[in-house]
Amino acid sequence: MEITSVPFLNPEEYSLFCSFFQDFDNDGETSVNKRRKIDEKNKSLSEILEVLDETEIPTSKFEIPSSEFENRASEMGDWEQGRVRKGRNQSPATFHGGETAEDGGQRRRLWVKERSKGWWKYLDSDECSDGEFRKAFRMSKGTFNMICDELESVVMKKNTMLRKAIPARQRVAVCIYRLATGDPLRTVSSLFGLGISTCHKLVLEVCAAIRSVLMPKYLQWPDQERLQEIKTTFGSISGIPNVNGSIYTTHVSIIAPKTNQESYYNRKHTERNQKPSYSTTVQGLVDPRGVFTDVCIGYPGSLSDEQILEKSALSQRSKLGMLENTWVVGNSGYYLKDWVLVPYTHQNLSWSQHAFNQRLDELQMIAKDAFMRLKGRWGCLQKRTEVKLQELPMVLGACCVLHNICEMHNEEMDVELRFNLYDDEMELDGSRGISVNALQARDGIAHSLMHCK
Repeated sequence: MEITSVPFLNPEEYSLFCSFFQDFDNDGETSVNKRRKIDEKNKSLSEILEVLDETEIPTSKFEIPSSEFENRASEMGDWEQGRVRKGRNQSPATFHGGETAEDGGQRRRLWVKERSKGWWKYLDSDECSDGEFRKAFRMSKGTFNMICDELESVVMKKNTMLRKAIPARQRVAVCIYRLATGDPLRTVSSLFGLGISTCHKLVLEVCAAIRSVLMPKYLQWPDQERLQEIKTTFGSISGIPNVNGSIYTTHVSIIAPKTNQESYYNRKHTERNQKPSYSTTVQGLVDPRGVFTDVCIGYPGSLSDEQILEKSALSQRSKLGMLENTWVVGNSGYYLKDWVLVPYTHQNLSWSQHAFNQRLDELQMIAKDAFMRLKGRWGCLQKRTEVKLQELPMVLGACCVLHNICEMHNEEMDVELRFNLYDDEMELDGSRGISVNALQARDGIAHSLMHCK
């Protein structure tokens, strides 16, 4: 315990103080006498104060330098604002190479955590080989540069007085790397030298830009000229005429939603994995190159392929007459329709029916291979995604658009990235709701394939 050196009053001075306060308790005296005594005590008190003023009181243990006090007060104020960091007794924290912000002539302390960006700077330099770059981003530098040029005006932000904006190339790189590898955000954060929440935000922003800028260019329904090219190519592969696309549906695992879990419950995946599985779906129609011409994303995993097709825009096109005299090739998970061609599923197939199924399977494999490359190239689709359910269609759509860009630019995919699909097909009753015209048309195609050279 610290004892101060303040001098105490002597006995005479102390008695004056005591009598001064005791007189207030004497109720027997008149108010005049009280007033006179109060005046006398006040006079005595004044004399005591004069004595105290002349006495030097050591203050070395009490005095706090004004500068230190101001520093402490400033530090406490900064702490209250949540800006105090280690080493705050130094000069104002540097910011972007020693810059500080000023507010009304007063210098403000800013704090930004420094992170290493060496990995990204190397990949973005000429020293990085195209093979290393392709391994990280699943595409060549040329394709990546094209995507950056397309998105720069949309994703780029302006510098502010608090911080410099993240370059557009780095923003796009964060998104593509996250989609390509599926690495946790903590890993992406350390590689690019950015905060975890910043990386998550960049992924969503760039995916939104891909949907608004690149999707209308690289994922669209073909025009008449392109449609005729697709029919001709499919016909040369299988001998089946007027095929405008091959359709397939895959599932993407998700965390069990808080509401409406039963809709996303995937029974087939649960039986195979021996644990509860939930999923959302991606339905895609592809051309002979494996490029998506139509996608339907986001329906619950409990729905069958046929139910998703009925709810999709592709079915709406058929109702508008846009699919007349054309075929969409599907597997046994779809019903035979006037515009959907599926294999024979009954027992004891004839030679012509067996030959038809073989040719149809060749076209179906084009769609299945396209989805294998989609999931193999974009690793985020291979594992249970942590993206919120309402934001997931945007991310899945971005993967489909980037798949198309890679396919159109002939980007080769490494063999080790090949992904085997485990989507269980749900065979349907092939006789329900099938029109007589569809049955006759399929039999006619099977007969012509059997007898053609």
